[in-house]
Amino acid sequence: MTFIEFFKKQFIEEGATTRNMLSRVPDDKFDYAPHLKSMNIKRLATHIADLPGWIHMTFTTDGIDFAQPYEMPQINTNKELMEFFEKRYAEGLSALIPENEKFLDKPWTLRNGEKIYSSDPKIDIVRMSLSQQIHHRAQLGVFLRLLDIPIPGSYGPSADENNFG
Repeated sequence: MTFIEFFKKQFIEEGATTRNMLSRVPDDKFDYAPHLKSMNIKRLATHIADLPGWIHMTFTTDGIDFAQPYEMPQINTNKELMEFFEKRYAEGLSALIPENEKFLDKPWTLRNGEKIYSSDPKIDIVRMSLSQQIHHRAQLGVFLRLLDIPIPGSYGPSADENNFG
């Protein structure tokens, strides 16, 4: 199995779980944040919806500079959130093709102007993009749990799915 095949399998599996979690975000809770230092649900969910597109960005750029504008759509409803996720998911999936295997060892740089946070092989950025999706999806699960919104399982059933022995 190539790295691209491995990442594509993971991308599809994590995408299904992420899609299910994002579908639970209610429009009337977009401003909710459990703590002053926490993102609100709208910002967190939009970030999660955007992350699959980072796979595409990894293969089509040499990095990102946070000193430059990073355009995010204005999301105001779950419908818009899901449409954005599906767009970014399709972009990410389109980059997981055999021809891109040869680019996995090329460097990709994360910076803010002159300050370089990291410069790592693209293979590490693809892995990080998947890990970030999982990490932030778990954060969203906590937010939803605190709002008493049933959450779906990720790697088996959740306590809300009543599938425990």
